[in-house]
Amino acid sequence: MIVAWSAVKLKITNDPGGIDKNDRYFQDANVINSQADTPESRLLSNHQKSGKLLERITELYRHYPVDTKRILKQFNETEDYLTVEKMLQAIELNLEDADEDNKHTETNDQGTASVFYWMNLPEWPVLKEAVSKDQLIIDSVAKVTGIDSRLISSVLIAEQIRLFDSRREAFKKWIQPLKMLTSETSFSWGVTGIKDFTAMAIEQNLQDSTSVFYPGNQYRQLLRFKSDDHAAERFNRITDTKNHYYAYLYAALYMKQITNQWRLAGFPINLRPEIIATLYNIGFANSIPKAMPQVGGATIDVGGKNYTFGRIAWEYYYSGELDEVFPFSVAQK
Repeated sequence: MIVAWSAVKLKITNDPGGIDKNDRYFQDANVINSQADTPESRLLSNHQKSGKLLERITELYRHYPVDTKRILKQFNETEDYLTVEKMLQAIELNLEDADEDNKHTETNDQGTASVFYWMNLPEWPVLKEAVSKDQLIIDSVAKVTGIDSRLISSVLIAEQIRLFDSRREAFKKWIQPLKMLTSETSFSWGVTGIKDFTAMAIEQNLQDSTSVFYPGNQYRQLLRFKSDDHAAERFNRITDTKNHYYAYLYAALYMKQITNQWRLAGFPINLRPEIIATLYNIGFANSIPKAMPQVGGATIDVGGKNYTFGRIAWEYYYSGELDEVFPFSVAQK
């Protein structure tokens, strides 16, 4: 126990992570998205924009109807061109990967496979159902923190997918039969994988008005303790298997604090879930605002295919999956 405690405190257990192999794609895509709101782009009529998007959607539909149906649904319901563009980019990146490893070829002929490899694994439908059960709790956290529920669910899903291989026995025991999320209690806590020192930093940032992470006076009391034993209470509420409220609250407040830090530095990231998720995974110490942030984080083996934490969160966010439970934020429009 002493060795384990020392390893955590010395951050030996931290996964240093890495930069996603497709980081250049993310950088280029961000430039394209930024140009979509220029004066020149506004001169294009909605008819012209729709035509160009529908051409791309039609081409993708021939190969991946499951994924493109979600895009069409989003487009028909909202005419949110920017979000649809990002959804298309998520599919197109995976098509490039599919060409390289041919993992999708066998099932694609049936028209039932997703371009997102991890969605074709047997664990995904089970995890999706488990996450959906927490909709009301996640929505309540979104309401008090201002962090949209889809973003909260994106880091939750990335954290849970990370456990597909590393804790497959836990998956078989809890998630698969009971449709329950896996809650960690060792080096990281709860369903969202919060470390103890990260939780304490989040609490401190809520009180320090001089900190760049300070989100505002209205959030000061969200993590107030009810007992004098803060360590025990912190552990118990984050790892509570019957109510994940605090696991989501700490996660949302972390994202609130780092987005505030980057906004104050002049580099807003509120429309970049892949960067927020990367920073969520690598921690406060590595959150250094800059013009060209990189996508990455811990490398995760999912069914024999490597992902970074930031990419999984991004893929889920713009896949459109679970949009009936966690819709795209109005801020995306």
